[in-house]
Amino acid sequence: MAYYIDLFSPETYEAFGRSTQDISGFRMRHKGMADRIKSGDIFACYVTRVSRWCGLIEILEGPFIDNKPIFLPENDPFVVRFRVRPKVWLPIDQALPIHNDKVWNGLAFTRSLEKGSIGWTGKVRGSLVKLDDKDGKFLADALTTQANSHQVYALDEAERKKLATHTVNRPDKVVTVSVPEDAAPTEDVSAPQEAETRESIRIQSLIAQIGARMGMSIWIPRADRGGVLKEWRNDGQLLLERRPLNYDDTTLRTIEQIDVIWLRGRSIVRAFEVEHTTAVYSGLLRMADLLALQPNMDIKLHIVAPIAKRDKVFQEIRRPVFSLLEKGPLAESCTYLSYDSLRELAGQKHVAHLSDTVLDEYAEEAE
Repeated sequence: MAYYIDLFSPETYEAFGRSTQDISGFRMRHKGMADRIKSGDIFACYVTRVSRWCGLIEILEGPFIDNKPIFLPENDPFVVRFRVRPKVWLPIDQALPIHNDKVWNGLAFTRSLEKGSIGWTGKVRGSLVKLDDKDGKFLADALTTQANSHQVYALDEAERKKLATHTVNRPDKVVTVSVPEDAAPTEDVSAPQEAETRESIRIQSLIAQIGARMGMSIWIPRADRGGVLKEWRNDGQLLLERRPLNYDDTTLRTIEQIDVIWLRGRSIVRAFEVEHTTAVYSGLLRMADLLALQPNMDIKLHIVAPIAKRDKVFQEIRRPVFSLLEKGPLAESCTYLSYDSLRELAGQKHVAHLSDTVLDEYAEEAE
């Protein structure tokens, strides 16, 4: 028996709670990870935004593909499914906060960190991440004990705000959006700090290197090439000098400013925007512009930022302006990658033999 993380947003937590609770579903990009899971394995369920462990679900059968809407009334994206049986399912005010002393000190990936640290968030960056056996057993025991004791962990004001949802009725579906109450502090991005600029260039170079090792051709904006090539020697001559694409001029001018693009032949595979400023607007705007200009373009988009800006990325990507694009919410096409996760991927010995789909194991979605 193995333990895997099953992430729930507050919205999908409520949807599963209202359902018959015999199906757990995931997006198609999780199919490869789902194939590793066997009958008898356990999902340890975690609610994002409020950082609470809410349940244990036993896998009975799967995975299988089913497009019939279950969790959402229309266009249900969670089509990779398992037949399951809940062993524990807690009300949100009884779910175990990860910052609770017993939980924090009981998990291997948190106990050595300060309570205010965010270094642990990489472990819960996506569903179907395998837990260490000891951590899985610890959570199983803790959640089972909590199901019998019914101890209440009252939600504070910040948690209640995170649980509050705002929805917009589109013709095709209901979209959940984020409406920040306070404007973010203004930052002088006209003269970014030198250290931040160097770090951004290093990450831009790292993305290029990973793609090149996988056999991709790489596009870097001309203004950034000098800095990138100081970090990346480009021995394979994989850095493109010309845009090998056939789009209108407006689209091409948008594409050529994206921080890193991976191409296979003449097709864009993935596009990356590196965000090191507080506002994290520019990259999101460029990605939204691209989808607005080419709504039928089917490529993977990524916002890359330090882990400290993770929540800011998620908050901004769910704003109404990004949620009401013709193609659909930007959050459905664009995921978040942390600097640390890219460094972890780059450290793998066999990157050259991996498919670009390995990035899906490191990317996080704004559920």
